[in-house]
Amino acid sequence: MEADTGLVHRRWWTPYLFLAPGLVTAALFGIWPFLNTVVLSFTDARILRGGSFVGFDNYTRALGDPDFWTAAGNSVLYLLVVVPCLVLLPLALAVLVREEVPGIGFFRSAFYTPVIASAVVVGLIWQWVLRSDGLVNTVFRAIGVISEPVPFLTDSTLLLVSAMFVTVWKGLGYYMVFYLAALGNVPASLHEAAALDGAGPVRRFFSITVPQVKPMMLLVGTLSAISALRVFTEIYILGGESGGPGGGARTLPFLIRQVGLGFAGETGYACALSILLFLLTLAFSLLGHRLTKGGAT
Repeated sequence: MEADTGLVHRRWWTPYLFLAPGLVTAALFGIWPFLNTVVLSFTDARILRGGSFVGFDNYTRALGDPDFWTAAGNSVLYLLVVVPCLVLLPLALAVLVREEVPGIGFFRSAFYTPVIASAVVVGLIWQWVLRSDGLVNTVFRAIGVISEPVPFLTDSTLLLVSAMFVTVWKGLGYYMVFYLAALGNVPASLHEAAALDGAGPVRRFFSITVPQVKPMMLLVGTLSAISALRVFTEIYILGGESGGPGGGARTLPFLIRQVGLGFAGETGYACALSILLFLLTLAFSLLGHRLTKGGAT
């Protein structure tokens, strides 16, 4: 019967042979490290020695640590500033580059170039641009706008703002592609009907484009929120190993690195901070999922 129908008998475990490499990789580099981090967060482990069980002491220490609250506040502030920018600006950019005008291909490529550039390279470029004798301060002084250099990289607040700007600048082209895909699914007939009714470009944007791409806006918001909570490179490149003067611009990933780094690194405490960052990220992810689900309905 199998020969007549062309069917070949397979054992029940045959599909799992094809899944095995991916499952093993996920287990070794995803599930196991996460579970190990959870276990270590309840110990006083250090880099060069194992630890003993200390219960919730690491979490109690974190909640009473001013450095933790400073870093957590910077991470949340980073999210609150960066996410709206990365939700709205790429959408406006996508609407502009969809227009078929001469040379638009060049601008599309130019806007996407920062995405494929290394984050370290981007950070070094902006470090050169924003330092006291960099391009921005030199130009401002040349045209008489300032008399003293603006401390973009030596003031904690300005350093954090500068890092936010770099993150937005690098992410514009990436999320622009998301919106270009969403805009391609908006029926042209809606815009044509609105234009016949006398609606201008601005009215059509808010009445047609925004509602049609709302699910994508919520998705972009969720992804950019997760990325904002994980930001490290921008702060490290612009502010150095200390995270700005007195560590005032440190984010949670930056603090985790500082706590767990070196021969005296407190692995257990760093793991506890990592779990707290995971819970914070999970909370915003669930919020984004709920908003996305509501937007889809």
